[in-house]
Amino acid sequence: MAELQLREALRRAMVEEMRRDPSVFLIGEEVAQYDGAYKVSQGMLAEFGPRRVIDTPIAENGFSGLAIGAAMSGLRPIVEIMTWNFALVAYDQIINHAAKIYQMSGGQYRVPIVFRGPNGAAEALGSQHSQALESIFAHFPGIKVVSTATPRDAYGLLKSAIRDDSPVCFMESEISYGVKGFVEDEEFLIPLGKADLKRDGTDVTLITWNKQVQTCLDAAAALEKQGISAAVLDLRTLRPLDEQAIVDAVARTHRVVVVQEGFPYAGVGAEIACRIQESCFDALDAPVLRVTNRDVPQPYAFSLEPHVLPNVARVVDAARAVCQRK
Repeated sequence: MAELQLREALRRAMVEEMRRDPSVFLIGEEVAQYDGAYKVSQGMLAEFGPRRVIDTPIAENGFSGLAIGAAMSGLRPIVEIMTWNFALVAYDQIINHAAKIYQMSGGQYRVPIVFRGPNGAAEALGSQHSQALESIFAHFPGIKVVSTATPRDAYGLLKSAIRDDSPVCFMESEISYGVKGFVEDEEFLIPLGKADLKRDGTDVTLITWNKQVQTCLDAAAALEKQGISAAVLDLRTLRPLDEQAIVDAVARTHRVVVVQEGFPYAGVGAEIACRIQESCFDALDAPVLRVTNRDVPQPYAFSLEPHVLPNVARVVDAARAVCQRK
């Protein structure tokens, strides 16, 4: 096994897929000459050349539409979005075209395309650049949504996303690109739609994804010192959702806290809470609680930002509440 940064795991996945399949190419802002805004694509231009690693103008709507057309023509584009906040400029292309063309063409056209880049808050980037946008993309059928922040998961899931015949929104985290983790030397794929139990426990399950996985693992360690055994379930894929893994978690611990970076109103956490009460209400010993962003635009000030995002203390408080320890 090799210890890789998350950016290196993503690069390895893309490089391997581009070597394996000549129809795969990378397109986006600063992916070529600059080696990527976050150095995810470092060295790829030198290996694959400017026909397969393509720099674009600052025009997300334009190059997303170009890539969708390429996917309809038999290629497999990887579109790097410098931040998912900029994907809002291409929202019409992603949702009204990529997600719908298969259905609207009666199955005549597939759109095998991956839109990938960092999602959520980093540090002091202001409210326009700090949003976690999983819920607005997962809302629409016809598109798959992956949100992960560990090197091994990023590698295996990105390879699966590139090979998938449906459009995939692949959401990473800017502040996780330097996170290190062990990845097997031999190729492997992680299927989309499969959650991963990052930590087992018996008293409460913390359900989460992306960089809040680490928040939950830290909270679980703190809870253990207080006599509460917390499991951490990393969903990894939000659409399709691994509902069976959620049901199994509720059956084991009977208490759930959903931890979501993102606003509470109409969020993915609300959907999960709804599915739990629909599927396994009788297995619950306490109401499902959510820990989300505060329902305000993200502040720019570094001193205020931590108070808006989920944190260990808030997760611990919610877990204690469902375990009736408050």
